[in-house]
Amino acid sequence: MDRDAVRAWVAAYERAWRTPGTDALAELFADDAVYVVSPWAAPIVGRAALAEFWEAGRDGADEPFTMTSDLVAVEDDTAVVRVEVEYERDDPARWRDLWIVRFDDSGRCVQFEEWPFAPGQPDGH
Repeated sequence: MDRDAVRAWVAAYERAWRTPGTDALAELFADDAVYVVSPWAAPIVGRAALAEFWEAGRDGADEPFTMTSDLVAVEDDTAVVRVEVEYERDDPARWRDLWIVRFDDSGRCVQFEEWPFAPGQPDGH
């Protein structure tokens, strides 16, 4: 993967979140992808399970939010992306995430690990 390919993947991820249904996940994730929503969460394994999680986790494709991202690093098949999302109707509304994304040879994600942080969240101290 190169930086442009990772940026394109992140843009496609955002478009998929804004698109009704979960068909777009087939372009983004391998069939047996592993998706971890926090470093302490049990993994979601397989695109079918991810599709269920995806639909349960959003208010719908018209959910109002803004998303910005900054590609931190790419090495071989792995990328680190800093993402900031602000939801209009959620509490907490603002999130800063680090995504660690590993890709297969076709550019689909095989492992997605998210480190989400929201204002007011305990900082571990």
